[in-house]
Amino acid sequence: MINMTLLRIDDKAIMGLRVELPDSPPLLMVIGHTGFVMCGFLNMDTAEKMNVAAAMVSGVRNFDDILGAEIKAATSKAQIKGIRLGMKGKEAIKLLL
Repeated sequence: MINMTLLRIDDKAIMGLRVELPDSPPLLMVIGHTGFVMCGFLNMDTAEKMNVAAAMVSGVRNFDDILGAEIKAATSKAQIKGIRLGMKGKEAIKLLL
């Protein structure tokens, strides 16, 4: 099942995407206007090659987990926007609004 959820951060609307997978944790993304924060299922090397602003967190099972998790990796485009390793997902998404 694929679930899209409207989330709010600082009165701004963002999209949460959750894909349920068999015998697996879900695939999760929180999508801002200029980039996204993703779970570890998605490939950072591909995101870098595609020249998108993307940051990755790991060990998450829901959107609140993404917002509270530390950024483990970020593309160069995301870093230009101010995203740094160790910052919380919520702070990273704010930079992508």
